[in-house]
Amino acid sequence: MRLNLLLCTVAAVAVAGVTLVQAQVARPQTPAPQQQGPVEVEIDQGVIRPFQIAVAPFSGPNGSQVTTVIGDNLRRSGFFEPMNPSSFIETGLSLQNAPNFPQWTQIGAQAVLYGSVTPRADGRNDFGFRLYDPYRQCQLVSYNFTATPEQWRRISHKIADVVYQRMTGESGFFDSRILYVAESGTGLNRLSRLAIVDSDGADPQFLTDGNEIILTPRFSSKPDEIVYMALGKDYSRIYLYNLSTSRRESLGEFDGQAFGPRYSPDGTKVAFSIIRGGNTDVYVMDLRTRQLSRLTSDPGIDTSPSFSPDASRIVFNSDRSGTPRLYVMNADGSGQRPISRGGGSYTAPAWSPRGDLIAFTKSQGGRFATGVMNADGSGERQLSSSYFEEGPSWAPNGRYLMFARQTRGGDTNLWMVDLSGRVIAQSGYQGRGSDPAWSPLLADTPMQLGRAQGPDSCPS
Repeated sequence: MRLNLLLCTVAAVAVAGVTLVQAQVARPQTPAPQQQGPVEVEIDQGVIRPFQIAVAPFSGPNGSQVTTVIGDNLRRSGFFEPMNPSSFIETGLSLQNAPNFPQWTQIGAQAVLYGSVTPRADGRNDFGFRLYDPYRQCQLVSYNFTATPEQWRRISHKIADVVYQRMTGESGFFDSRILYVAESGTGLNRLSRLAIVDSDGADPQFLTDGNEIILTPRFSSKPDEIVYMALGKDYSRIYLYNLSTSRRESLGEFDGQAFGPRYSPDGTKVAFSIIRGGNTDVYVMDLRTRQLSRLTSDPGIDTSPSFSPDASRIVFNSDRSGTPRLYVMNADGSGQRPISRGGGSYTAPAWSPRGDLIAFTKSQGGRFATGVMNADGSGERQLSSSYFEEGPSWAPNGRYLMFARQTRGGDTNLWMVDLSGRVIAQSGYQGRGSDPAWSPLLADTPMQLGRAQGPDSCPS
């Protein structure tokens, strides 16, 4: 039984008792256009023709792995198509020299990225790179990161973020992680474990041992602090967990069952639902004082609170009208009003980090969909639809969503879709998983911040 069905069932029982096969990013195979104007990637309406970028092999230790990760990141965004290296005419590019521009325009490259990994005397490596527009024959960006050799994968993500931002004007999202519920086994041997993985699906790690059922893991605004719900043999608790120290702390015991936690944007509060006295309502706890405030009191089942980025409002799910719909209220519980307007059932709302949109799961006609709407409920549109999917979580740049999708009679996996709905694929993680939560961009410590290596010569 999936997450929202489980939570609603738990609430309903208490009231009654009064106690991607891996999918590939869809991209038409069309010839690269002959560029005449400035390099730019338009992403507001989605990209029909991916941008042809030549990612030349990086030299030095781990250079080939760095090249692969950068190319895979850019391809996964749906806006770029890294070119086949066998088509490259010029090889052995050096950071000391500009590329031979005609040899890149000849093969249709709209941008050229190359770099090197250079060991330092202090045991760290310099990861330098340059990005050029071969048609205008100018440099788009030149950067250097300094980090330990073991951090090559993170640096690869950060380089991809710099390229993505320079080419699209939007912040990147590759240097982030995904928190999720890893599923394994069947029947009585079925395990549910809290797990975390890099944004590209690499390096999955288990954070719990499978002795509890894990639900609704969520990140704080700090990428090393999370909150989640755990069901044991004779208890249910909400835990705060620090990924850096592995310290776990319970929010305490409540008069009633608490579930569905989510941090406020500043990380000082946690909103969640409590089943108490026949009602399921939304509460918020101040983590500094541990003071608990009740925000809703309707006889319906009120769940899944999510703060707006400025913390002034909360979107939540309620069946008070007879069917699960989305409601918005002020952060103090005042001004509660419905915003979803279509047919079907709306669940799992998540406010975009940009503040402009609210994502949700919608079920109607025997199918489930992942969609978005404006914060006032207008402009609803469906991004993905399948036999079963739920629980969308926003990428840190507010341009992508990750969610769980299950095939009929098959496993549940993590999937990703962009705001146009044209870029949809199974995430890089190939294992069984549900209820993903996307982290903010990771902190730069302990690596040194990247440094621009001279001015860009291409006008924006």
